[in-house]
Amino acid sequence: MTLEEQDRTRRDPRHIAEALPLVEEALRGGPGPFSVQAAIAALHCQAARPEDTDWRQIVRLYDVLERLQPSPVVSLNRAVAVAMVDGPDAALALIERLAAHGDLDDYHLLHAARTDLLRRTGSAAEAEQSYQRALALVTNDSERRFLERRLDDLRRRN
Repeated sequence: MTLEEQDRTRRDPRHIAEALPLVEEALRGGPGPFSVQAAIAALHCQAARPEDTDWRQIVRLYDVLERLQPSPVVSLNRAVAVAMVDGPDAALALIERLAAHGDLDDYHLLHAARTDLLRRTGSAAEAEQSYQRALALVTNDSERRFLERRLDDLRRRN
């Protein structure tokens, strides 16, 4: 399920209200990888609707996280956030650079993210190839079913 599809009414606002001061306290001591990740999660939790998410702030937090804990997965997550701010083309360029390095060749989420961006830009044939690659790599049955549904939806629309 994508962030956009999550039922945010199921979140317990009391738990969120309890956690937010802890995130702020953790950040006061200087940002570390875990406190930055917590801040990203907090921004997601605070948004009542997907379109209310402060994606610009999430990108900035990923910028900090990339400096503190550089990794291809952090860069991939940042690219997804960039898509929400600057659109799929900007994020696709970042993902293509990541893919060119080869570090995430066997990581199904790289291909799933690429697929979603290609789908959003109207590149259905390329998106289908990326879906096939993601499906070949995914090991989680729930994620497999999600990817299969998205692929079926793409095929129906084209």
